Amino acid sequence: MHYVLIYDVGEGFIERRAQFRDEHLALAWRAADAGELLLAGALAEPTEQALLLFDATTPEVAERFAKADPYVRNGLVKRWRVQQWHTVVGRLASEPKRTA
Repeated sequence: MHYVLIYDVGEGFIERRAQFRDEHLALAWRAADAGELLLAGALAEPTEQALLLFDATTPEVAERFAKADPYVRNGLVKRWRVQQWHTVVGRLASEPKRTA
């Protein structure tokens, strides 16, 4: 199953993230190397959100990531939420659907 971790980032996120970026990226790469995190990044201008796509059996994997993330712990993220995403088309779809 796929879960999307959605971050709503605060004012000045781009400027403020520098001091926490190495720790954030290390956490993200550990999750990617473990096969949990498939893709992650901030949306382009205006940078108001970031999306992280997880492959997991439960939403707790993404929730645990958010709670450990220095961007969340240090207030760069105003709000976060996890939503299940029913992916049905593409090489990485968790529930591929094709027409007959």
